[in-house]
Amino acid sequence: MTDLAGKVALVTGGSRGIGAAIARKLAADGADVAFTYQNAEVPAKSVAADIESLGRRALAIRADSADAGAVVSAVDRTAAELGRLDILVNNAGIFPAKPFEEFTLEEIDRALNIHARAAFVGAQAAVAHMTGGGRIISVGTNLSEHAPFAGLSLYNLSKSALNGFTKALARELGPRDITVNLLQPGSTVTDMNPVDGDHYGTQLALSSLGRFAQPADMAAMVAFLAGATGRSITGAIFTVDSGTNA
Repeated sequence: MTDLAGKVALVTGGSRGIGAAIARKLAADGADVAFTYQNAEVPAKSVAADIESLGRRALAIRADSADAGAVVSAVDRTAAELGRLDILVNNAGIFPAKPFEEFTLEEIDRALNIHARAAFVGAQAAVAHMTGGGRIISVGTNLSEHAPFAGLSLYNLSKSALNGFTKALARELGPRDITVNLLQPGSTVTDMNPVDGDHYGTQLALSSLGRFAQPADMAAMVAFLAGATGRSITGAIFTVDSGTNA
């Protein structure tokens, strides 16, 4: 499938988990793919090699999404080195979870910067390169709609910002033929959330399907929105959570 042939994508936090699956899927669909990573250099090299094995160009960029300048630089570097930018996937994230009284100001700022500010400044930088239309897709969480257990105050605060941002930006960028959408994953099997993890049973009990999703499930939705099939979808929120929020 080459639905994205000739396109260039940037995926933040693309060295592991859902981000890596998205990067690989976009490449499989024909796009050249840049992605950012913070510390996971070995996994980043593996993702880049997989992209190149598909005959696509890969660009791995070390960047901390808590640093607004690094996010903007990654966007501009992608456009400069790969020649254009058509798709931005705001995926980088962290999972701060504990009683809200225990969060420090530094922890609050970091979560807001990674989840909300990075998406904002990344989109600002990206639209300057999307002169012929484009796609902006953010990765939020199904927990922004329901909080099934305690300790989620900061995570939900910072991720929920993407809901309003998506709708408002879709309205603003529609005249430029740039679509803006939000994917809200539920429990997904990753190295940060393995099936043998401490909270597997609790999460599984909330699922209607009785199973975790796979990173490939999230990647497929992103690819759907990024391709021609998503050309009339904007300002929309897609929850892919095995029925947890049903």
